[in-house]
Parts: sequence; C-alpha cells; structure tokens
Amino acid sequence: MATSNNTNSNNSSISSGTTTPSITNGSETATAGTPLAEFLQQLEDYTPTIPDAVTGYHLNRSGFDASDPRVVRMISLAAQKFISDIVNDALQHCKMRGSGQSSRKVGKDKRYTLTMEDLTPALGEYGINIKKPYYFT
Repeated sequence: MATSNNTNSNNSSISSGTTTPSITNGSETATAGTPLAEFLQQLEDYTPTIPDAVTGYHLNRSGFDASDPRVVRMISLAAQKFISDIVNDALQHCKMRGSGQSSRKVGKDKRYTLTMEDLTPALGEYGINIKKPYYFT
C-alpha cells in the first residue's frame, strides 16, 4: 500500500491495514478521539438532574452492571434529555390547547400545569401509550 502525504488539514495515516483519521493543526496532530475525550471530561464535571445513584439503581434492576461511572452519567444525561423533550412537547400541547382561551394575566408570566391531557399526546409521539384508569374518567 502506498500512502501520500497531503498538506490538507484532514490526513489519514495507514498502519497495519487500518485507517485512523487525524487532523493536522499547525505542529499539533489531533486524532478523531479527541472530541470524545473532551466530552468525557466535561461529563465528569457535569451534574445531571437525575442522580447517578438513581440511574445506577434502575440499571441494576434491569440487569445492566455498569462499573464505569461515566457510563452511568451518560445514561443519566440521556434520560434527562428524553424527559426534557417529553415535557417540552407537553408544554407545546398545553399552549396550543390554551391559545383559544382569553388571557386574564396580561402583565405577568402565565403559569402552566402539567396534566395528563397534555402529557398523553406528547408521550404518544415517542411511542408510549398511556390511558387513564376507568375510575378517573
């Protein structure tokens, strides 16, 4: 195999039949794993809303043994993002449902309440179907 040295910023070095992309920045060469290493460093400093102990408990209950705390923290972050997306969608449903009503509070921020009426269609968009028990209808 012949390799050519390009002066572009994206080079790839070939050794033992594998290709590893590298980025040349002046005299420094950074591998493609650098953004991942930076992300993991930022992940160690970040405290997610869902505590690691809660995530670890539910992972253990489901049969997943996470020995690396960074994996637990990453799953906590993914769960936080998932819940945030669902709640944001429910808020949008609430605002659309309430847009036809007259606004009594003009000068102040309007406060919203999370209800099953708004949460049900938001969860339905993610494939989670919930129904009220028959004694609440």
